[in-house]
Amino acid sequence: MKKNISISISIILLSIIVSFIIFDSHDSKANDPAISENIEIVDGTQYITINARGGYSPKVSDAKASIPTKLIIKTDETYDCSISLVIRSIDYQKILEVTGEEIIDMNEPEVGQILGMCSMGMYNFTVNFN
Repeated sequence: MKKNISISISIILLSIIVSFIIFDSHDSKANDPAISENIEIVDGTQYITINARGGYSPKVSDAKASIPTKLIIKTDETYDCSISLVIRSIDYQKILEVTGEEIIDMNEPEVGQILGMCSMGMYNFTVNFN
């Protein structure tokens, strides 16, 4: 009987420990409130992903300044004006593929923000660099 109780307690404790490990094992962006959900840093390069379809999502992203950064614009059967992307601060303008990814090298952006928008100005997104 004592052996069964010991085994049960061991299993419960192991389950609790595993639960803490699973819920506490976040990547670097989860531990950094200055980084949005759509941003990841891999091998020292920051990747910011924006979805373009019926507008841009997310509308606001918070990223780190002064590190190599690539902006990834994803389209998926995008037939509205969000396919025509304009980012004036970096002198970028392009009609994107209907489905695919456009990777824009932002170099090492300074503190500030960039505003992306469709060519008609109806849809927009902002990336804040801190």
